[in-house]
Amino acid sequence: MTQSAASGLTFRTPLLFEQGRAGRSGASLPTAGVPDADPKALFGELYREAGTPLPELSEPEVFRHYVRLSQQNFSVDTGMYPLGSCTMKYNPKVNEWAARLPGFSRIHPWAPESSVQGALALMWHLERALSEICGMDAVSLHPSAGAQGEMTGLMMIHAYHQAQGRSPKKVLIPDTAHGTNPASAALNGLTPVAFPVGESGVVDPAVFAASLDDDVAALMLTNPNTVGLFERHLPELAAMVHAKGGLVFGDGANLNALMGRARPGDLGVDVMQLNLHKTFTTPHGGGGPGSGPVGYKAKLAPHAPAGGVVRGDDGRFSFEDVGPGSVGRLRAFHANFGMLVRAYTYIRELGGEGLKRATDLAVLNANYLRVCLGETWHEAFEGPCMHEVVIDDHHLHEQHVSTLDVAKRLMDYGFHPPTIYFPLVVHGAMLIEPTETESKQTLDEFVAVMAKISQEAMETPDEVRGAPHLTRLGRLDETRAARKPVLRWMPSEATSDPEG
Repeated sequence: MTQSAASGLTFRTPLLFEQGRAGRSGASLPTAGVPDADPKALFGELYREAGTPLPELSEPEVFRHYVRLSQQNFSVDTGMYPLGSCTMKYNPKVNEWAARLPGFSRIHPWAPESSVQGALALMWHLERALSEICGMDAVSLHPSAGAQGEMTGLMMIHAYHQAQGRSPKKVLIPDTAHGTNPASAALNGLTPVAFPVGESGVVDPAVFAASLDDDVAALMLTNPNTVGLFERHLPELAAMVHAKGGLVFGDGANLNALMGRARPGDLGVDVMQLNLHKTFTTPHGGGGPGSGPVGYKAKLAPHAPAGGVVRGDDGRFSFEDVGPGSVGRLRAFHANFGMLVRAYTYIRELGGEGLKRATDLAVLNANYLRVCLGETWHEAFEGPCMHEVVIDDHHLHEQHVSTLDVAKRLMDYGFHPPTIYFPLVVHGAMLIEPTETESKQTLDEFVAVMAKISQEAMETPDEVRGAPHLTRLGRLDETRAARKPVLRWMPSEATSDPEG
């Protein structure tokens, strides 16, 4: 159901299935020119006795349908995504241009190495650029996403300990870690052990010491962490773990707050994953394709996954043969190559000083929001933050207005909601990350809208609790949608449910 704010009228946009009429087509195909075949003989038991009930449509109808859907969708090209932790920043169009160059976009994954030297050269140079940025001895581009990069790094740690004749099981994870960290440890047969960070929001070495023993395989630490703070004790924590024979895994998802200013490898991290969509502006969302390279120190090199690129004495590039200690191949082929092209383009476009400037702007923008929002909203942690800031609904409790209500009301003002109810250590959290790509004017508009919503919550709380009011759909029953999803169109449903 669509509502016109000007007229108050409502009208229903027909679904694609309902627009279909027998005989319509958007294709013009020549006759086959070969004798007819018996489909039952060709397909056997797979042959359908009845046709698939798909709509028959003309090209304009199909095209208009999908354009209309795109116009109803929010995107980073149409507005600010203040999603903390997820880091949805603008993807420069020069990256897209580079990834679409025919010499890159039309490569077949089974093409011989001799015919894809340019692509292999790009991968080789990107590995070294990322190694320099992270302070690591090498980088593998193999993993498909940040979560798979986490799993890969822990696989390497597990293999390292086995090669040393040890079998420690514990992976210590603070409660400000990314949510995938415990799952990555468990998938490797390791035991995730959570420990608190306390009121400061960062790991306290004295508290950490109580969790440390000889059965610790690794410390898994996100830096900056998911409350937007720099883990200032990391060198000391790393030394404590190394003294027990363990290793340090650095969750590098938030590298966009460090690059050019601090290198995780210099702080004691042994292995880390990088989320190219977060820091290096490759597309994010839609289920992929993603890319989660893994950087590692030399002692973990025997256990690196497949897919590394080497340059021979003759200057030619090839994929590296892996040894018996490698964790092997974790995905088909070599990498999501289009994502690598985009990341490499971004790095070459900015250069070292540009990457440092991007970090500075990301941190500046977050602290600008922290100060401005702090005039109205409750800050979860005092003092400067890094790339994101956490506020909560503390001052709205008496009005019975929640974080979810605020997020829904933001949609009426044209802003995508921030990450809500995460991190879990902050009750009613709103995790906001402006990234380096948003202007001061946009941030000022966001601050003004947040102040307006706070005022509405105090004066007319029902208006906020009932939001959104101006979007194509009103507030949905999210619990029912999750538990009883409608995943296909049925004529009876379309008749009884005007939303389809």
